[in-house]
Amino acid sequence: MDVQVSPLAVAMAELPPLAGVRLGSAAAGIRYQGRTDLVMAELAPGTTVAGVFTRSQCPGAPVDWCRAALRGGKARAVVVNAGNANVFTGRAGRETCAATAEAAAALVGCKPREVFIASTGVIGEVLPHERLAAALPGLHGRLREDGWEDAARGIMTTDTFPKTATRTARIGGEEVRISGIAKGSGMIAPDMATMLSFVFTDAKIPADLLDTMLRKGVEGSFNRTTVDSDTSTSDTVLLFATGQAKHPRIPARDGSNAAGRMLGDFRAKLDEVLLDLALQVVRDGEGAQKLVRIDVTGAVSAKSAKRVAMAVANSPLVKTAIAGEDANWGRIVMAVGKAGEPADRDRLSVGVGGTWMARDGGVVPGYDETPVVEHMKGREVDIAIDLGLGGGKATVWTCDLTHGYIDINGSYRS
Repeated sequence: MDVQVSPLAVAMAELPPLAGVRLGSAAAGIRYQGRTDLVMAELAPGTTVAGVFTRSQCPGAPVDWCRAALRGGKARAVVVNAGNANVFTGRAGRETCAATAEAAAALVGCKPREVFIASTGVIGEVLPHERLAAALPGLHGRLREDGWEDAARGIMTTDTFPKTATRTARIGGEEVRISGIAKGSGMIAPDMATMLSFVFTDAKIPADLLDTMLRKGVEGSFNRTTVDSDTSTSDTVLLFATGQAKHPRIPARDGSNAAGRMLGDFRAKLDEVLLDLALQVVRDGEGAQKLVRIDVTGAVSAKSAKRVAMAVANSPLVKTAIAGEDANWGRIVMAVGKAGEPADRDRLSVGVGGTWMARDGGVVPGYDETPVVEHMKGREVDIAIDLGLGGGKATVWTCDLTHGYIDINGSYRS
């Protein structure tokens, strides 16, 4: 696929082998020609799993499949396809999930409910599962411990660069690794995760603890990002723990919080991986030329601060002003006012790039727009909003809105 890489792209992290994971990709011809579009990962026996999914009321069949599979808490394989979302496909969509899981389970030697499935691409077209089934045996035979880049590229749709992240953490003095891949570029306003992301660790952690950490981590990362305010029908984030690392046993939950203390460093590094991946998705926003950070302080609560920040981040007028490098702080004030959260015009302060433009309901005396304009010419733009009402604060990330977004989405199915 010939695409121009986003100017906000970051270099792909080098992901070393992670014990208990083999993965790779293949060209199944689902929609794209001349590129990989099917990814598989095989996981060690005993791997535990947690997941979060879209809040859309019209989720894809793979989301329903994964939600049901999570009840078992175990995983042996992941199968992901790009080009077709398997959404709004009725019985055919459910049958595709079942057939794909059965085919992968036969290759791995596990139960179908230990196979997790995700799809991304066009909505409303039946996914030809026979192509997946035909490609899986050959793909399974080529799975490798170092197949991370192939997997990251294989799940891309309108993405312009593969998204990877890795960290090391310590549990009881022993080193463990956390590595993940993600895809996403448009239809990003997660309310749970963002498009597709798969994170793996060699730690041995019970599924219930994984779930708690993943949900908290997603709230501080994927749920703080938006490209276009549209929540996908397919959003999925899955976290797998293969249990291959040699660290002390994680104690059961008993009210002493011993498990929490032992997992402190792991939790912090997991949060870093999730935020790293989430920001890469924003950097690859369709048509994006600028990464935008919005810090809201002085709100009546953290929840209120986040809602205000997201209102600004999702405003087409704010986003187009940033694209045009127009220091129009009035648009930011507008977005704050429409958020539906407590705000007082005469206490509101707005700043861009470290320069306060407005305070206490009016422009700052002697305000010089020059440094603000200069800041907005850069690739990263920082917006600060102080509501002056309380101690609530939040940070969210978005990108600008350019004609490139229209070009990509106006011809998405062509």
